[in-house]
Amino acid sequence: MTTLQNPTSETTPTTARRTKRWISDWRPEDPEFWESTGRPVARRNLVWSILAEHIGFSVWFLWSMSTGFLAAAGFGYDAEQLFILTSVSSAVGAFLRVPYTFAVPIFGGRNWTVLSALLLLIPTIMFVVAVQNPETSYATFVLIAALSGFGGGNFASSMANINAFYPAKEKGLALGLNAAGGNIGVAVVQLILPIVIGAGGLWGLIKGAETIQLANVGYLYIGLSLVAAAGAYFFMNNLEGAQTRLSETATILKQKQTWIMSFLYVGTFGSFIGYSGAFGLLIKLYFSGTFDGAFSGYTFAYYAFLGATVGSICRPIGGRIADKLGGAKVTLGVFILQAGGTLGILYSVYQLEAATSPEAVAANGQVFNLFLATFLFVFAMTGFGNGSTFKMIPAIWKTQAELDTPEGGVSRTLALKKRALEASAAVGIVSAVGAFGGFVIPMMFAAPWVPADGKLEAVQTAFWAFTAYYVACAVVTYAVYMRKGTPLAEANV
Repeated sequence: MTTLQNPTSETTPTTARRTKRWISDWRPEDPEFWESTGRPVARRNLVWSILAEHIGFSVWFLWSMSTGFLAAAGFGYDAEQLFILTSVSSAVGAFLRVPYTFAVPIFGGRNWTVLSALLLLIPTIMFVVAVQNPETSYATFVLIAALSGFGGGNFASSMANINAFYPAKEKGLALGLNAAGGNIGVAVVQLILPIVIGAGGLWGLIKGAETIQLANVGYLYIGLSLVAAAGAYFFMNNLEGAQTRLSETATILKQKQTWIMSFLYVGTFGSFIGYSGAFGLLIKLYFSGTFDGAFSGYTFAYYAFLGATVGSICRPIGGRIADKLGGAKVTLGVFILQAGGTLGILYSVYQLEAATSPEAVAANGQVFNLFLATFLFVFAMTGFGNGSTFKMIPAIWKTQAELDTPEGGVSRTLALKKRALEASAAVGIVSAVGAFGGFVIPMMFAAPWVPADGKLEAVQTAFWAFTAYYVACAVVTYAVYMRKGTPLAEANV
């Protein structure tokens, strides 16, 4: 039997239905195999997985920035409608992470990466057509925003796939890099969209709305989606050993650790993705013209990308620190600091309420500076927490396998393999639940049940709720994973 089939080799398939894209023998926990053969193959798959996931995140979050320019492009929607567009995209992306998770063991990681990249063409092509027609209905934009959720689903399948390639000792960094490469797609689209749509570059954007060409960014991501699909097709592999029946991996839905980690991940990734979608709009709605009236209505474009950038950069660092200290320790510290940072944001929002006009806010730049600094701090904490929680997942399932087989031997080997497959599925389910934060957070800011003159109070209420949630997450992290005498605490998951 062929043990390793390179995607460019002409090795004969091991079975009639297998092709040269399949690897039939994969042993990342075997040090000799890993150093001599496994690492370069895993690294190649990681690189192309990151690219595909990155493009997926960018398409998913087209709406986090394009909503701020719809008025300039001729579409007159109010703040509530804009927040809803962002929320719909996030909600569908979160929901799709469940089937995307189970697609990898059924179809193969490489095969599904190709297909998922091609699916991105649907919302991007529709986006190009819709934004060029001022008669396009709001309902059509809602549909396109929903379909952009294809990009959000990519994360779950990508993480489940890469988890199977790496040994336990390197999962924190590998998953952190894979996730950060995807997460930073949010920052990239928020950074380049204003430049790409302002036909004359930044100067064209500043000069006036007549230069706004939203279709340009759609054309860009149509091309990049094709590049991602081609790269996955030619350079990635499927792992035969990572295949399993749906009934086998679906058992994680009955395991309490899946839902405990989902609860925590809402606090880290849910915050990251929700704040990323709302950050620019919050600045646009409450701080337009903060520094220079000439930029009124566009100021958000110069700051919106910073939050997602900080959070994305911190994610692999959090994973690396968790590899050394233990995921639970890092996660506990993150939630405590997140709660403190959110209180700082709250203070700046109350200061904003004291300003009676946009001119008063502009005159007091300290309010915006505090808002920006504390928000970026919270973004950084979400990044660290994203990395540390995803380090915890494979460690928890590995510990459970060891607890189930105290006698060791062959039974432990089989248990570890089974638990590794479950951990990959758990990564997808946890990421799906966590991503619903991208729906909840913008909806709380939109607060369609609150009168227009009470929107700022809704923002304040939302941040109080987020602070309480982070405190609850800290308590759960300590009680379940760090309380002395418990198996998971002793294992330093």
